[in-house]
This record gives sequence, structure tokens and C-alpha cells, in this order.
Amino acid sequence: MKKAGTHDTRHEKGPTVLICATCAVERDGSIPEVCPICADERQYVPEGGQKWLTLGGLEQAGQQALLKENEPGLIGITTEPKVGIGQTAQLVVTDEGSLLWDPVGYVDDSAVKAVLDRGPVLAIAASHPHMFGVQVEWSHRLGGVPVLVADVDQRWLGRNDPVIEYWSGSRTLAEGLTLHQTGGHFPGSAVVHWATGAGGKGVLLTGDSVFPNPDRRSIAFMRSYPNHLPLSGTVALRIAAQLGELKFDRIYGNFNNVIASRAEAILHDSAQRHAAWARGDYDHLT
Repeated sequence: MKKAGTHDTRHEKGPTVLICATCAVERDGSIPEVCPICADERQYVPEGGQKWLTLGGLEQAGQQALLKENEPGLIGITTEPKVGIGQTAQLVVTDEGSLLWDPVGYVDDSAVKAVLDRGPVLAIAASHPHMFGVQVEWSHRLGGVPVLVADVDQRWLGRNDPVIEYWSGSRTLAEGLTLHQTGGHFPGSAVVHWATGAGGKGVLLTGDSVFPNPDRRSIAFMRSYPNHLPLSGTVALRIAAQLGELKFDRIYGNFNNVIASRAEAILHDSAQRHAAWARGDYDHLT
């Protein structure tokens, strides 16, 4: 029996948008043996093998997208049950329009209505390829808004479409709302600086290059989380120095993992700690 929401590829005719069951990134065209994103050393193909989902199958199985306000102007979007990696998307709402960040691997009409009820969407962007989700599908349902993809990471796209725009360096989307490419986890890994968030103290939306830890007072810098590959101390210090030029008090990670306050200092201190352990400064403790 086929699992609810999965796609039987043996009978597929013509191009169909498929969703990797492990990472929830959309693909179209020919069906690969395994998802290239999951076959990379930063991710994994499950022991049970590659499985594909479709939006129609997920909807029939009762999939839902849920919205919850994190703070004024910032809405977290999750799926129930989890699809793929299970990130939390963030909708940043400004007077000029909104940004959909790290789009989840599912979308339906009710989710689209809930997003548009908060105003027009300026763009969709992901912190890195693991978080692409069904970004093109979100764009189509939101009226064809731009999907911003870091130029150096375009090889990881599973679905090409005219809505995709490539960028690098930094890109301002609205007053006080800017994308910054940091590299690290992927060469095109990025963060969002939202200057008016946290009551005007500033918010940083991050992905796996800058990952708030469960202790809520430190940050990890990793090439792979499931396979436990760290970034070098040099890269951690470089990212912290780049982001040290921004003003922010709070960080939201891509699973709604939050550094609630003093985030600038915590980012700096965590990079120093990461570099010290990588250098061997604390080998006497091992």
C-alpha cells in the first residue's frame, strides 16, 4: 500500500511537480533516482530509499499549513504534519509589502489567503537550498511574485521557472528589510535583516549558517547538521564579522529557534567559542 501523500512514479506521464519526502524541495521534469539535494553530504537519503510526494496527495491526506504570530509583523508558517525537513517559514510584513522566507514544502488555498490578507507579497527567498520548499508553487499561487535564489546556488534548483531571479551580495526588498549573503553552510547561504523588528531593536532571520541552539544562548556554525560536519573557525568568525555590521537584538532560526535578546553579542561570542574549539584551545577538556 502506498503511504498517504506519496507519489507512484512508475505510472507518471508528462512533467509533474514532485516533492522530495525527505527535504520537501519541489522538482519538475524527469524523475531522478534520488533527490540531488539529499544525496549531497549535507543531507541524506533515508535507509528506506527515495520517496516522492505531490501537493494533491498531501492535500487529500489532510495536510495543513498553520500560521502563528511570533511578534507584530512576523508570522511563522508551519505544516501539520511535518513535510520534509519541517522548517518554519517566516512572513515579514512591512508597509510596502511582505517577504516569505524559507517557504515550507506545502501550500493550499487557505494558506495563500492568510498570507495575502496581510498585504501583497514582494518576494520569496530561502536561506539556503534545503529550505527551497515549494517556492515556485507558492509564487504561482501568490500571483507570480519573484523567487530570489542566490546565483552561486542555482545548480540546486529542482524547478526552473520565469519567476526565479538570481541575486548575490545584498538586496534591499523594502525599507529596513534586506537580504545578505553570508555563505557558510552553502556558498549562497543568506540571512534577512529586519531593522524594525523586536520593537525597533532589529531582527535577523537565519538558516543553517547561523543556527540558534536549544540552550537559546549560543549559536552553531555547521556545514551539515544531520551528518555533524562543522564549518571552520575561520568561516564562523568571518560570518560573525560580516553580521556585526548590522544592528539586531533577536535572531529567529529556520525552525523558529530563537535568541530572544542580546543576539549580536551571542553571535560574536559563539563564533569565538567555535573557533577556539576548532583550534584545539580546549583539548585539555577532552
